[in-house]
Amino acid sequence: MTPHLRLGVNIDHVATIRNARGGDHPDPWRAVQVVEAAGGDGITVHLREDRRHIRDGDLDTLMANTTLPINLEMAATEEMLAIALRHKPHAACIVPEKREERTTEGGLDAAGLHNQLAPMVTRLTDAGIRVSLFIEPDARQIDAAIQLRAPVVELHTGRYAHCEGEERATELRRIADAAALAARNGIEPHAGHGLTFDNVGPIAAIPQIAELNIGHFLIGEAIFIGLDASIREMRARMDAARG
Repeated sequence: MTPHLRLGVNIDHVATIRNARGGDHPDPWRAVQVVEAAGGDGITVHLREDRRHIRDGDLDTLMANTTLPINLEMAATEEMLAIALRHKPHAACIVPEKREERTTEGGLDAAGLHNQLAPMVTRLTDAGIRVSLFIEPDARQIDAAIQLRAPVVELHTGRYAHCEGEERATELRRIADAAALAARNGIEPHAGHGLTFDNVGPIAAIPQIAELNIGHFLIGEAIFIGLDASIREMRARMDAARG
């Protein structure tokens, strides 16, 4: 039997809309309640250095009120490490972060940043937080994750999502190969970035991938069909791809 493919819903862009005007509306906590009702398996949030998405108070509310596992995306900084250790989310996904970028532009260079990441991975793991590394689907980065003893990698699907034809087919093979390599070495592969109703199927069909984290598209689609319907449709397409 094919394992259940989990759907983590990133609610950052509910907060982005709120922050555009200030105040408290729309409230990310309401989005969490919709995710729970629609069958989402987890909540992903990225607490950025500039707090352009969720704010510290949002994380407080989520940690205190939802039973869904929280996946905290975080830069490899002492500030974010301290926040993660204080809140102890289910998982912490270490991502690259540049102040000027609109969204995460690529995977973490886990190989090049080994000495910086190693003590963070150890401290998070010792605190009972499941560490994930957001990386490119590349054997060198998988090897770095093995050396760092990270239990999870999240494979960046942005390049796959934004190319077409043979280039997309090549990128899909890279993702599938990376997922298989990770799984053979005892690392659980996840995937995310740029996934939509139209392109999620081939990624969801990769048998080793255990979880997809999707946010921007679901929140954008919710403007037209509602968040509950958006999540349920994504869930249906993921399930169909898994057969």
